[in-house]
Amino acid sequence: MSSIDNLEKLLAAGKDSALLRFGLGSAYMKAGDHGMAAGHLQRALALDQGYSAAWKLLGQALTELGQFGPALEAYEKGIAVAEGKGDKQAAKEMAVFAKRLRKKHGDRS
Repeated sequence: MSSIDNLEKLLAAGKDSALLRFGLGSAYMKAGDHGMAAGHLQRALALDQGYSAAWKLLGQALTELGQFGPALEAYEKGIAVAEGKGDKQAAKEMAVFAKRLRKKHGDRS
């Protein structure tokens, strides 16, 4: 049984949480299903707006889906969250991703 199956079973059993949704988002990203990943990551952030790793992964998923404006917004929100928590490394990584996105696709593609 795959990790996605295991995590989906936990979700079906009513064990919804930001961490579980992040795990599902990450697993779907690895499987190449960026749409499912984005959905789970958005739900993770609805449960915990302060989850900087989820903001970063959401930005990546949206970029893969060609949704460059929303991806940039996710990175910007993630940077603000990470800086607010003192998570300098996460803020720096998202700033790099946002800069690349702006350079390649314009400020709000």
